[in-house]
Amino acid sequence: MSLPATTRVAIVGAGPTGLTLALTLAKAGIDFVLLDRQAEGANTSRAAVVHARTLEVLDELDPAAGAELLRRGTTVTTFRIRDGARPLAAVTFDGLPTAHPYALMVPQDQTEAVLLDRLRALGGDVHRPYEVTAVAQDADSGGVTLTTATGETLRAAYAVGADGMHSTVREAARIGFTGSAYEESFVLADVAMDWAPGPREVSLTFGAAGLTVVAPLPGGRYRVVATVADAPVEPGLPFVQTLLDSRAPGQAAVTGVVWSSRFRVHHRVADHYRAGRLLLAGDAAHVHSPAGGQGMNTGIQDGHALGRALATAVADGTVDALDAYEAARRPVALRVVALTDRMTRIATTHNPALRAVRNTLLPLLARVPALHRRLATELAELNYR
Repeated sequence: MSLPATTRVAIVGAGPTGLTLALTLAKAGIDFVLLDRQAEGANTSRAAVVHARTLEVLDELDPAAGAELLRRGTTVTTFRIRDGARPLAAVTFDGLPTAHPYALMVPQDQTEAVLLDRLRALGGDVHRPYEVTAVAQDADSGGVTLTTATGETLRAAYAVGADGMHSTVREAARIGFTGSAYEESFVLADVAMDWAPGPREVSLTFGAAGLTVVAPLPGGRYRVVATVADAPVEPGLPFVQTLLDSRAPGQAAVTGVVWSSRFRVHHRVADHYRAGRLLLAGDAAHVHSPAGGQGMNTGIQDGHALGRALATAVADGTVDALDAYEAARRPVALRVVALTDRMTRIATTHNPALRAVRNTLLPLLARVPALHRRLATELAELNYR
């Protein structure tokens, strides 16, 4: 698609956050251009869980999107915590006050495909491949100019960075990204395997060697996420099998690796979500541990909230709604980062005394109904309504 000269809202990044923002603007009748540097959408699964609050947001935004995700995914109601093969606690979602009392397991490429299909049904699309290399805001805040790697320019009233942790828009806005990185690297693999706990739950396994998460995916596959001291570039079947043998003995027999990767994880939150006519959402605004599967969900909710705020700002001719967007969503990111950081540090502690205390207290705390409900509500992100 050729790049137009002007638009009301320029969105940089066509992942789940950018797609949700674009869909929200399309529904509101606000002109936008959605750009992405990739020639085509990602075809790997990456994030794999859609939580209850995100499904509620999609119900409000576009019921057909939520219905299609449910058709493509598989639901689980239990998040079980183990130390090796020993169960410690279970968090269940089936009693939560929502139309979606479960976690929906669906690969991210499917989530993106569904959102893009709905956007195209409304006449929108993604402009590819356009890598934004510079963003300049007018001194009088009258607009923004985006420049691509090929020298083309786009003028917009507002520009949104939904372009990930290394956001060009955030850098142009000179917004700080406060936080740090975890020492461990993470392995991510989608595998075919025989898994003793079965496909009806997500397993979070503690151990001296690190944190391991196993979650079911549609089609009988499983997602494995694990912290390791030094992960190989492309973890293969022998590596994944050895890892599971050491952390969940006798539980797994891996028969194939569909896709695998390694990555390092930061926990950071942007100091602000807005600088004049430049705004941030998703991973450009916050990154954190994958524990609990919160990242994509928080980003989708950002996209919807920012789309509504921009629609209000355009209609009213004021920026009050944009200030309210930061006031509402940045505390959510701080809370999510704090939760996932606690989960990761509790799971990966190397202190034998702390591990013993953790393994003693967790089963007791999980039996307290108020604490159980609180954690389930937090993981489902229902506190962010």
